[in-house]
Amino acid sequence: MAKISITLKKSLNGRKKDHIATANALGLRKIGHTVEHEDTPQIRGMVKKIDYLLDVKEA
Repeated sequence: MAKISITLKKSLNGRKKDHIATANALGLRKIGHTVEHEDTPQIRGMVKKIDYLLDVKEA
């Protein structure tokens, strides 16, 4: 299965609690932090929810 690289581009300060929880569940902690995940429907749904905070690339 393909992998996607997810980078947190904007701060989590002042965001909704569920958006912060989603970022934390993806493993994102600080601005500029990058993680790789399998490209699954569950991960894509999480990314779609907070896409305004992220930069996503196919790895």
